[in-house]
Amino acid sequence: MPHFKRLRRLVAAIAVLMMAAFPVAAQETDETDARSIVLMSAIEGPIGPATVKHINRVIGLAEERAAAAVVLRLNTPGGLADAMREIISEILASDVPVIGYVAPSGAHAASAGTYILYATHVAAMAPGTNLGAATPVQIGGMPEGFPGSSPEEETDPDDGQKGDGTSEEKTSEQESDGLKPQDAMTAKATNDAVALIRSLAEMHDRNADWAERAVREAASLSANAALEMDVIDLVARDVEELLAAADGRRVEVAGAAQVLNIADLPVETIEMDSITRILSILSNPNVALILMMIGIYGLIFEFWNPGAVVPGVVGAISLTLGLYALNQLPLDYAGLALIGLGIAFMVVEALTPTFGILGFGGLAAFVLGASMLIDTDEPAYQISWWMIGTMAAVSGAVLVLLLGFTLRSYRGVPVVSGRMRMLNSPASVQEWSGGEGFVWADGERWHAEGATGLTPGQTVRVRKVTGLTLIVEADPGAGAPERKG
Repeated sequence: MPHFKRLRRLVAAIAVLMMAAFPVAAQETDETDARSIVLMSAIEGPIGPATVKHINRVIGLAEERAAAAVVLRLNTPGGLADAMREIISEILASDVPVIGYVAPSGAHAASAGTYILYATHVAAMAPGTNLGAATPVQIGGMPEGFPGSSPEEETDPDDGQKGDGTSEEKTSEQESDGLKPQDAMTAKATNDAVALIRSLAEMHDRNADWAERAVREAASLSANAALEMDVIDLVARDVEELLAAADGRRVEVAGAAQVLNIADLPVETIEMDSITRILSILSNPNVALILMMIGIYGLIFEFWNPGAVVPGVVGAISLTLGLYALNQLPLDYAGLALIGLGIAFMVVEALTPTFGILGFGGLAAFVLGASMLIDTDEPAYQISWWMIGTMAAVSGAVLVLLLGFTLRSYRGVPVVSGRMRMLNSPASVQEWSGGEGFVWADGERWHAEGATGLTPGQTVRVRKVTGLTLIVEADPGAGAPERKG
């Protein structure tokens, strides 16, 4: 019996120790499991609002799950400046190391993609890829002829032979003359872009001088050349090789030093969610323009046929989506105002016809507004001239139909008052002498002029009204009208 009690106490003590140790072990296991994963996502195509939303979600998931790292696979021609800066800010504020990887072979990270690659904690490229061409033509425009906008201007062999033969005198002459307003804006955009990419390069100990050349001269590099010039950290053929090569690297993440321990970790790919995909479609300005026009025409048809419901519902939803899409893009508010004015004129033309004056004026305002609506030189976010022409042609066709309907309605309405009512109406001769006399027409006695030989009681037709005198002619096919009064 005493042995049984001692055995029971021993079992109870072991159970207590196991229960005390279990939470710690479970926590360590969870932490080990959470940090034994790498999240990967792609930045493909033009960088815009949908890209920002997606990258924010990916980095947020990585922080929630305490992932070991995030791999951003880049293949982009560039994009909107505001979107690029938001992504860079998210990367720099991330608590999880972010690895930029230009892949697969044949991919590129141009323009805004170069800035994002410079912002990542580890920059890598696959063989057969390239980066660069970060001139801020998509950020603010760089007109031709601006000093430093092309390599030829900086390396022109004749520059040292002009004037007194010194480039400093040329520079001082430019400074004394001052920059044109357009050139001044270009200089601001370029210097701002240079400062941004140099700061990113210095933060991660990469080649800042070449980064500046990528902005000022639109320089580009292949993967191997970028590695030799310390523009990137490594070259890897695939993600597995990338993780192995980056393993053990010391990086600074959110102000704290970390050593990457990511070799052989499983990689989970995070795709865009449905909402982000819809935003990606809506952020296309051509789609936004189509939605706006569907919305406007839907509301117009609803006004024409009150109670139809379907055109009004579809129009309201389409117009709301179109305005939401435009809100995600860099707008030129003068263009937006012209589009609104043009739509208003076309709606007024539809509801209160003005024989095309307001309608075609609104169409001209719409075309001008659409051409200047998006305030960026990024081709992927410009409204296609084919789309503008198509929308203008559709609107013009609708206006022509409205104008034809208006003219037919105008011609079909009988005249019920005024001088036009008297024309071609019958009248009865009361008194006649020579070429004038009096006739009874429209319930009144009128002075009349006409051919000689008319007789009292004869029916005539009114051909013209001159003041208070009717010009009449005989109507032999009609009998004399009954006299009234």
